[in-house]
Amino acid sequence: MFVAFRRSTPVFERKETYMFVLIGIGALLIYALLVFYIGWSGWSWMKPAVSLRFKFLYIISLVFIATSFILSRVFGGISFLGIVGAYWMAAFSLLLMILPIAHLTIWLTRLTSLPRHRVNKWIGSITLLSFFALIAYGSFNAYSPVVRTYDIQINKTVPSTDSLNIVMVSDMHFGLLSGKKHAERMVKEINALNPDIVLFPGDIIDDDLSIYLNKGIDRILTDVRAPYGVFASLGNHDKHDGKMQELIEALEQSNMHVLYDETIEINEEFFLVGRKDRTDSDRAEVAELMNGLDLSKPVILLDHQPYDLGIAQEQGVDLMVSGHTHRGQIAPGHLITRMIYENDWGHLQKGEFHSIVSSGYGFWGPPIRIGSRSELMQIKVTFDGA
Repeated sequence: MFVAFRRSTPVFERKETYMFVLIGIGALLIYALLVFYIGWSGWSWMKPAVSLRFKFLYIISLVFIATSFILSRVFGGISFLGIVGAYWMAAFSLLLMILPIAHLTIWLTRLTSLPRHRVNKWIGSITLLSFFALIAYGSFNAYSPVVRTYDIQINKTVPSTDSLNIVMVSDMHFGLLSGKKHAERMVKEINALNPDIVLFPGDIIDDDLSIYLNKGIDRILTDVRAPYGVFASLGNHDKHDGKMQELIEALEQSNMHVLYDETIEINEEFFLVGRKDRTDSDRAEVAELMNGLDLSKPVILLDHQPYDLGIAQEQGVDLMVSGHTHRGQIAPGHLITRMIYENDWGHLQKGEFHSIVSSGYGFWGPPIRIGSRSELMQIKVTFDGA
């Protein structure tokens, strides 16, 4: 029986590998068709007006730009590819929303007596203007964070205070485009809120620790001020080619305490629990991290992905802070995140349990937000154990 299992395992692994390969090929084919649709739309609009040489350059440029995002993942050290790829993904997302509307409008006008060439020209111009307007609007939403304030009550007593001013910031994705200025703005905005404690529930960096360090963002974050300190958990994009401990030590140089499946008691008054990300197969269960805690004291959980709210509630967590969802980042993505997560953004209360999810301070991939906004969250906690 044992021998049969050993013999069948490679077959299973090969089938699994083939499945992933087929899914990858299918995804690339769909992507190629969508790029062709975008390219063909531009070609049709230019068709009467530009030279053959320009059209040739158009095709070459489109192929390069459309593959830049993939190439930037293969050749991670080339920053130019990463920047071009990020802006291409912004353009790609918006054009897939705008172009079908434009083509439907053109088709409907063919039922009228309006001259076809003139209609195509005007709709093409309006499409182009709409595209650049959305890019500008999306960039503003991404780079102009707002502060959202939530007032919650925890029915427990903290001897030294009856309130706690928490500032929570997630999903900064510090890297190529969410860089030094964005970090400086964040530090300034956090300190202006006079927090008692600052929480970073994951995705502090954007897959590459070296950019975070080389841009000096680690030094910028040391200026965050909070009497109880700055605490973080890690997200699915907090990655490093070396050992995880090296990543944690680098982040802790930024004057933050990384809770990596750890529980800590603050001034013998309340507990902070920080989980590994859901993508870590060896992460501890909430029950394990809560084992032995005095539940007469408030418990705050940092968990990057807002899953298992019911489990956190059952285990006695009072407040769970998360990020990850970006609230879809680009509409209609918010409709998808709303279906996936019990709480994809904002505040949800279940009995005595509170879940607060941020749309994030930064962004992943396209440096734009449509239907969402970069944000810091101020959580004003009132303790009332009466």
